[in-house]
Amino acid sequence: MIYSQFGLAIHQNDNQARRRFVEWAQNEIAVVPDFHKRILFSDEAHFWLNGYVNKQNCRIWSEANPQVYFETPLHPEKLTVWCALWAGGIIGPYFFKNDEGHNVTVNGDRYRAMITNLFIPELNNHDVQELWFQQDGATCHTARATIDLLKDTFGDRLISRFGPVNWPPRSCDLTPLDYFLWGYVKSLVYADKPQTLDHLEDNIRRVIADIRPQMLEKVIENWTSRLDYIRASRGSHMPEIIFKCNATRLSFE
Repeated sequence: MIYSQFGLAIHQNDNQARRRFVEWAQNEIAVVPDFHKRILFSDEAHFWLNGYVNKQNCRIWSEANPQVYFETPLHPEKLTVWCALWAGGIIGPYFFKNDEGHNVTVNGDRYRAMITNLFIPELNNHDVQELWFQQDGATCHTARATIDLLKDTFGDRLISRFGPVNWPPRSCDLTPLDYFLWGYVKSLVYADKPQTLDHLEDNIRRVIADIRPQMLEKVIENWTSRLDYIRASRGSHMPEIIFKCNATRLSFE
């Protein structure tokens, strides 16, 4: 069965990779019951000033091409935002900007600069020896220099393509930022119709800062339920209805 992720085909080997990861994670939890609370999940998202929804953070799963079309702004104004989320809180948001302070998208050099200048210093407030770090397989994340930089901090506790533990591709349903954070933040930051990127950035900072620890605990506990579902379904992606219901329930409880 081939699914479509806005035109990006789900490969036939994806289910096998997802099963292997889920089995590994559940084995870790069996040994260390709070293992899932020690993973720093990370991701980026685009926030468009006009509220346009970035298809990279909104998925439709279908047995056939869903034939969905999206209107793209002619002169898009957007912020590219990175966060790391775990049971203990959120690191970020980090807004990618160039040396002149202009908003830019992420590439390998900018990603490594963020890791060096923001992420690693923030980790000084935590016991790094107890934490794992997860990132998806985006090219900007997986250059050899980036993997080496992360290994210097986390050693074998790195979940990533080309890392000690492989992150299964096309697994947004296993990333708390995709199944919770970005949707939750986007549901709130446009309420007062920001007219400038600075205003939108302020809204993003405020909404993320207001997320309570109890909500994050529920998000991470939900991750273990997703492991159960994916193992029982032999690696299948979660149905869209479950994706939507979980995101909504977790956001507003």
